[in-house]
Amino acid sequence: MKDKIFTLLSKVYNLKNKIAFYPSIIALGGVFFAYLMMFLENLGISDYFQEILPELVVNDEETARTILSTFIAGLTSIMVFSFSMVMILLNQASSNFSPRLLPGLISNRRHQIVLGCYLFTIIYCILILVFIEPNGKDYQLPGFSVVLSIVFMINSLGAFIYFIHSISQEIQINNILLKIYRKAEKSLKRLIEIEKEVKDKSDTSNWIEHKTKKSGYFKTVSTDILVDMACKHKFELEILSNQGSYCSEGDVLFKSNIKLSEEILEKIYNNFEFSKGELIDNNYLLAFKQITEVAVKSMSPGINDPGTAINAIDYLSELLALRAQLTNFEIKQKENTDALIINTLNFKDLIYNIMAPLRTYCSHDIIIVKKLLISLLRTKNKTNITSYKTILSSEIELLITDAKINIKNTEDLKNLEVYLN
Repeated sequence: MKDKIFTLLSKVYNLKNKIAFYPSIIALGGVFFAYLMMFLENLGISDYFQEILPELVVNDEETARTILSTFIAGLTSIMVFSFSMVMILLNQASSNFSPRLLPGLISNRRHQIVLGCYLFTIIYCILILVFIEPNGKDYQLPGFSVVLSIVFMINSLGAFIYFIHSISQEIQINNILLKIYRKAEKSLKRLIEIEKEVKDKSDTSNWIEHKTKKSGYFKTVSTDILVDMACKHKFELEILSNQGSYCSEGDVLFKSNIKLSEEILEKIYNNFEFSKGELIDNNYLLAFKQITEVAVKSMSPGINDPGTAINAIDYLSELLALRAQLTNFEIKQKENTDALIINTLNFKDLIYNIMAPLRTYCSHDIIIVKKLLISLLRTKNKTNITSYKTILSSEIELLITDAKINIKNTEDLKNLEVYLN
């Protein structure tokens, strides 16, 4: 049952990241609310307000039709404009920064809710307009429902103003980088707190390997369910694949310290989720990749924006300082046993994946090289793990070597040597 619930929640979470999810839900709410108002109109709600507060009722049929028709046409134009702005934002982010930023921008809940408000009001106005009966029949015009459409229209105009403000902020690369940084920072600090209570990793070299059954990006795993299973059936697991990495069918996914039955293995596999995309909110490795790509893209000849590269390196520096406080694995303990060991991308590979493209595309710029050098030195000073210090020293040497090849000015090279002394 837990496995099925986990699968269902995962599917719902995937839908939440789609640009049409919240607009569709809110639009459906507009349909239900319109029928609710018609039910109340049949009970005489407009007659009631006509007697006690006639200002809240529109009694002229032509006026009601004009108001509703104008709202429908105007809001449709506003909605088309808003969607066009979203497409421009996505196109600019993809061209100037990185295509991998698009999923995060598309899943912006505030913009989805604004578009949903437009659809809610349009659908409500259409249905109320349809419910207005022709002249000659003895009935009360749904005047109160028409007045509510005015309220919804004012709300939509307010949402449109907010949308313009928000979209102008979202398109700024500083805000994009800050959003990515904060998510990764939160994830890293959580892992640092967890690791304070964990002992060293067990020797798993002789454990039994279990391979991936389907290919895709390793998106997430229900760790709580696996920990409970491990304690119940007296086994331990080590997850070898890194969250966010691409797993081909046949790659080793996890290890177990004992031989497991087919039934238990099937339950374990059901708690792994794979996808074709890389949108993972709690995967700090994706943040390193995105920020690195922004820095590299900004130094391309077509864009040539060193300022953005400097900002990106500053964020990378802060995240690296946090990552340098972690080991290359996370342990989930229960009942004094290592029920679950989760491996992450080791620090050496992480640093290389960051520095290799930056050295390739930025080593000709003395300002960027200096920023990178300071970042590596700062990270080296903040870590207490000896192997990490060795890795960082090696990357510093590679950076200086590339800089000497690409920078011909001897005075610039002397400025770099000051930081090494």
